[in-house]
Amino acid sequence: MDFKDLLAYKKAFDLAMEIFHVSKSFPKEETYSLTDQIRRSSRSVCANISEAYRKRRYPKHFISKLTDADGENSETNTWLDFALTCEYITQEVHNRLSSQGKEIGKLINYMINNPNKFGVNVD
Repeated sequence: MDFKDLLAYKKAFDLAMEIFHVSKSFPKEETYSLTDQIRRSSRSVCANISEAYRKRRYPKHFISKLTDADGENSETNTWLDFALTCEYITQEVHNRLSSQGKEIGKLINYMINNPNKFGVNVD
């Protein structure tokens, strides 16, 4: 299996792309702050999942990278809160994207708590 087949990766990638498209409408003055930050954190979720999967030979590295992915996912949710409060997105968009993020968090935590189901040899 390839990391791109992981449900957490697929959903995180989809969310990152949705955030990319939504953030195109953010004001220009946010280019190097909110826009950049929310895009980076959302993309980092995927990157950390892929790194974790490639390091599954080492249980502690696997869990560490997934913990990083979970942290980036939480950071993305914080940026979504700012985007809502600054009125760059609607409550409906915020709810939808936040809900996707929560689901991704649950999937990542499942992987952390069940590493053996992802090819990690835990003794």
